[in-house]
Amino acid sequence: MTVTEVGPLQTTFNFVLPRGYVDANGVVHREGTMRLATARDELMPLLDPKVKEHEAFTSLLLLARVVTRLGTLPSIDDQIIGGLWATDLSFLQDLYRRINTEGTTVAEATCPNCQESILVDVGGGVPGE
Repeated sequence: MTVTEVGPLQTTFNFVLPRGYVDANGVVHREGTMRLATARDELMPLLDPKVKEHEAFTSLLLLARVVTRLGTLPSIDDQIIGGLWATDLSFLQDLYRRINTEGTTVAEATCPNCQESILVDVGGGVPGE
């Protein structure tokens, strides 16, 4: 048996939404944090009456459990996640899939200028980078 040394487990991932959530005061919230999902996170939405009525709510409830910070909002719930632009919801769904199945926020992309294959951190960085 070979023992491989592994670094510490990364459990939280920072991101920057493409568009951002606009709150009631017109403030745009783009920077956030998502944590790894637990088995309970994946199971609990299935007990919610909204999901029993329409399973599309599963994604909103699941993301509301694992998105731990979004801008300066005091809390995140399914109403906040449901109020995101479709682009941002898709971004979070992809980020969720990447960190919970692949364990990384890095994706391969093609440079539009030189057509070379490059690695891009889809979790985002500082806005404007």
